[in-house]
Amino acid sequence: MASRTPNRPKTSSATSHARAPHQVRIIGGQYKRTPLPVIDAEGLRPTGDRVRETLFNWLGPDLAGWRCADLFAGTGALGFEAASRGAARVTLVESHAPALRALHAVRDKLRAGMVDIVAGDVFAWLARQADGAFDLIFIDPPFVQDWTLRALEAALRVVPEGGLIYVESPRPLVEAASGEGAVPEAGMPLPAGVVLHRHLRAGAVHAHLLLRKNG
Repeated sequence: MASRTPNRPKTSSATSHARAPHQVRIIGGQYKRTPLPVIDAEGLRPTGDRVRETLFNWLGPDLAGWRCADLFAGTGALGFEAASRGAARVTLVESHAPALRALHAVRDKLRAGMVDIVAGDVFAWLARQADGAFDLIFIDPPFVQDWTLRALEAALRVVPEGGLIYVESPRPLVEAASGEGAVPEAGMPLPAGVVLHRHLRAGAVHAHLLLRKNG
């Protein structure tokens, strides 16, 4: 995959993370305004419309040809948004049965043949994927499970140099201070192999766009 540098955002202001509604909507592309149901499940936090709008401003309006994976997919808001904007292949990985039923219903309604839905454990699924298999991965795990760093480290292998990883977390991902090897107490250490390209804080959530780099 050719190296990509994401577009600059139209605005750099952080927006408030929306409280969980009964539904969210796809905000751009061919499926624009399609509602996505939000089931009543502990830890389910659909990425709000304005945060998604900022993210996809970062990515650019056209994802034609991109291979994407939405881990801990939940409502599928990030993955379906990517499909709506032209991604060639989108894989939604989810283990919660009611969420899976909702994902299948949305895919069938949209007739979105580019979307694959995988029922199972994210980490086991990642271990089966080929090196460099995806151009863009979304990681938004339930915060109570503390899976953010584990998922990010597991995803590095399947994203080639120049690829992108989007991460939502309760604390910011930060690089260790130069020469000190320490991370500020309020942050989480950014693993080797990625650099922070964009960050915003939306209420209690930190959203990061990371650029995959070797070395």
